[in-house]
Amino acid sequence: MEVCAKMRNETIRPTRTTYNLILEACASEGMLLQARATLEDMMAGGLAPDNDSFYHVLQAARYMSSSVMWEVLELMAKHEVPWDQRTYEFVILRYAEDSVELALRYLAEMGEKQLSPTLKTMEGVINAACKLHLPRLALDLAEAFEESSVRRLDTQVWVDLLIACATDLWKEGVLRTWRKVVKELNITPDEGCCLLVLTTAARHGLSSLGLDVLQILKSMHVVWEEYHIAPILEAFCRDGNVQHAFEMLSLMRANDILPTTETTQPLFELLCSIPGAIDEAWTILDELNKQGKIVDVAALNVIIQTAIAVGDLQMALGVYKAAGDLRVRPNLETFNLLLAGCIASEQRQLGDRLLTEMKEMHIKPDPRTYERLIMLCLTQVTYEDAFFYLEEMKSTGIMPPLSVYEAIVLRCIRTGDPRSQLAFEEMRECGYIPSLELQRTLNAGAGGLAQAPRSGAPQSSEGKEENGWAEDIDVEQSRARTPRPRQVVL
Repeated sequence: MEVCAKMRNETIRPTRTTYNLILEACASEGMLLQARATLEDMMAGGLAPDNDSFYHVLQAARYMSSSVMWEVLELMAKHEVPWDQRTYEFVILRYAEDSVELALRYLAEMGEKQLSPTLKTMEGVINAACKLHLPRLALDLAEAFEESSVRRLDTQVWVDLLIACATDLWKEGVLRTWRKVVKELNITPDEGCCLLVLTTAARHGLSSLGLDVLQILKSMHVVWEEYHIAPILEAFCRDGNVQHAFEMLSLMRANDILPTTETTQPLFELLCSIPGAIDEAWTILDELNKQGKIVDVAALNVIIQTAIAVGDLQMALGVYKAAGDLRVRPNLETFNLLLAGCIASEQRQLGDRLLTEMKEMHIKPDPRTYERLIMLCLTQVTYEDAFFYLEEMKSTGIMPPLSVYEAIVLRCIRTGDPRSQLAFEEMRECGYIPSLELQRTLNAGAGGLAQAPRSGAPQSSEGKEENGWAEDIDVEQSRARTPRPRQVVL
């Protein structure tokens, strides 16, 4: 500005180039008032502004509202200055974030005028579409641009497209962008992007894509975890490939990764849906063992879980007994699954035998084990041991869950056992709120439980300790009184 003032004092008339340089300086600092004054001075001097002049004024107004932008554009129209690529770039990028429809409208208008959008314009619209969860639109724009232009989008744009497609679990988009990013551009996505792609692979059964991602992770020296391999297992399950799904479990064990029940859930669902799948699964595990591969106990458990789910407890027990043939040692989950089968078939004696074998293997019961033991006892005519296991559970420092208390209360109510009062009071002391089923039972005829004071709890004629449970129960005698279940050969 000082130079301009000096030029004015020396009666040196600025040229259009001089004015445009001044406007560019104003634009860089966002000085809209100074830019307008310069433009007016330019026109007053008889110089018609060109595209560069108005572009700099638009840039100076970039922090202003859209109405200011349109005032400048109307001034352009008044001076019959047509929009060029940079003008469209400014307008499109202004609307891309908040109104992508308007941005697309002006993008289409450029095509009608045979104007090619700038790289900055296309990348801005594509990124905006990705942020708005419109991966199909973004990918179509990117591919159409590169097909019609010798220019190429920045590699980060393609990575963003891959992330957007994977975030929306769009199968076709992930396949196309993965091929572009990894195969053509030789870009290695980061672990976060790989996890998104794995999720898509799991959802759509893209097992080959999942294996590609696993190799990319390996090339980055990322230590494999359960959440890296589990999606590939799920992808194989969606493909109906039982053998490769079991091989994923072996791969996890070979890499010191512990599969969980959630890991094998897709495999369990697949086995339940295929007739004769249990025999096929056992054959696969036998083959893996013969090949010298590690058979994970999770693979054994999922077969047991499937057998129990289809009501074949005999098959589940057979698989459990044959674990040694596969060099597999049953774990706590194995016994918990078998106890669930005992509950379904009301096999109390079998449950006792499993508990004995569990203790012989030095496997410590967990809350689920105690819960299932109690539930198993409640299936019998004589259910005294349910109270024994409840006390044992509490003695180990485990708080019984609401389901245990409710099962005991409901059973006692239905048999007229006065200990329902004690169980209900203890449940309330633990802070549990009765479920809808229990509330209905109480409202139907045992509502006194909800209101009766603890001091009025009935006592059994056999005598009880202050905790309310009969602690003098002879467990072995109570088991002897239990009706003999049908025999199951172990």
